[in-house]
Amino acid sequence: MASTHIHVRIDQNTKSQAQQILADMGLDISTAINMFIKQLVRNQSFPFLPTADPFYSESNMAYLLQAKEDAENGRNMSVHDLIEE
Repeated sequence: MASTHIHVRIDQNTKSQAQQILADMGLDISTAINMFIKQLVRNQSFPFLPTADPFYSESNMAYLLQAKEDAENGRNMSVHDLIEE
């Protein structure tokens, strides 16, 4: 069977973390991607349920924007327990 190459852009930190996790399972990235694609083809769907990251939810984004505005205007400022004054 002939093989082809697929080029994927991914940040180095994520790639390193994935390589370590896969190595712990006795796999490499190429094998994991092949497993994913074979399951995709076999089942005609994702082999997992894609979900949104709750960090990017509309309510969290609004909260973060408000916190940023408050910080820029010196409102609602508190010192975190890990920060020494």
